[in-house]
Amino acid sequence: MYCKKECIAMLLAGGQGSRLYDLTKHIAKPAVSFGGKYKIIDFPLSNCINSGIDTVGVLTQYQPLELNEYVCNGAPWDLDRMRGGLSVLPPYQGNKRSDWYKGTANAIYQNINFIKHYDPEYVLILSGDHIYRMDYRLMLDQHKATGAVCTVATITVPIEEASRFGICNTNSDGSIYEFEEKPKKPKNNQASMGIYIFNTKTLIEYLETDEADENSSNDFGKNIIPNLLANGEKLFAYKFSGYWKDVGTISSLWEANMDLIGENPVLNIADKNFRIYSKNTARPPQFFGPKSMIVNSMVSEGCRIYGTVINSILSGGVIIEEGAVVRDSVIMDDVVVKSRGAVYSSIVDSDSVIKEGAVVGEEGAGKENITVIASSTVVKPQKKA
Repeated sequence: MYCKKECIAMLLAGGQGSRLYDLTKHIAKPAVSFGGKYKIIDFPLSNCINSGIDTVGVLTQYQPLELNEYVCNGAPWDLDRMRGGLSVLPPYQGNKRSDWYKGTANAIYQNINFIKHYDPEYVLILSGDHIYRMDYRLMLDQHKATGAVCTVATITVPIEEASRFGICNTNSDGSIYEFEEKPKKPKNNQASMGIYIFNTKTLIEYLETDEADENSSNDFGKNIIPNLLANGEKLFAYKFSGYWKDVGTISSLWEANMDLIGENPVLNIADKNFRIYSKNTARPPQFFGPKSMIVNSMVSEGCRIYGTVINSILSGGVIIEEGAVVRDSVIMDDVVVKSRGAVYSSIVDSDSVIKEGAVVGEEGAGKENITVIASSTVVKPQKKA
C-alpha cells in the first residue's frame, strides 16, 4: 500500500562495539544498558518521535537477538504505526545473492526498496550508538533553506581529539568544501556526528554508483561524502551545540553515565517536553533499608539497598547488602553486591555477583582506569598470599 512520507530515518544499529570488550560480547552496542533504565538505542529512537519522524528502519547485524527483542514493534517510542512505524532490517538473501552489510553505505543500499516504499523527499541517516538529545526538525529546516543535497550534523570537539572523527572544513556560510575522514593533522575541530540528511534522489544515485565501485569501502565518510564534494554537489554543515557523546569506549560510556548525576547534571534527561522513552520492565518500586546510605546517585526500579551507594548509577533489580559499598560505578540489571563487598570506579554487567569481602576496582581510579566485570560473573575475594 502506497504511503508517502516527507522524511524517514534509517538507524544504523549493527555495530559490534569491540572497544566495549565484554559488554558487547553477546549483544550489539546499541543494546548496552545506559543510565539505569535505558538502552543506548533509546536516544536516537526517542529523538525521532520527538522530532515528528514516525517511520524508522533499524538496520541490525551483529548479535541482533537482544536488540531485536528490545525494539520489537516500536511501541515504547510510539512507533507501532499502521503506516510507517519501526521496522527491523537485518541483512537478507535476495534472488541473486546474500551479503552481510559491508559498510554504512552498503547497509543503506541493501535497503533501498524500504526507502522507495515510502517515497520520502528526505532520508535521515543515524547511528545507534550515541547519547544525545536532538530535534531533527531544526536540521531538516536548515537543509531545506540552504537547498543542500546533503546536510551533515557537526559538533565542536577538543582539537586534540579531532583526529578520531570525520572533519568538515566549511566556508563562512556553512557550506562544506572538504571532508577529511580521521585526518592525522585536522584543520579544525568541527566533527561529523554521523548524522546526515539527504535528498532521496541524490542518496539513491550515489549509493548505486558506490555499490558498482569495486574499490569502494562502501562508507559514508570515506566514500559517499567525498564523492558528493568531488562532483560539486551542495553540502552544508548543521552545527549542533547540545550534549553529544560517542560511547564507543569504556571510559566514554562510564563518563556519560556519570554526566547524569549531580544537582546540575551535564546531561539532563528530565525535560518533560523532550522525553527519552524506554521499554518498561514492570519492576516493583525501590526499597531502602534502615541502614542504607545513598549519595548523589540514580537508583532504578526493583533495587533493594541496605548498604552504601555513592556517585553511582544502578539499573533495575540490583541488591546492595548491608555493609557493602558501591562508589563511582555503573551497576547493570540484577547485580548482587554481598555484605562487605565493594565496587569502585567500575562497570558491572548484569546478573553478576560480588561475593562477601570481594573488592572490584580501585577507589578514585578515574575514567581511564575503569574496571569492567562481564555479565553473570561471580567475583570472589582474593586469597591472601
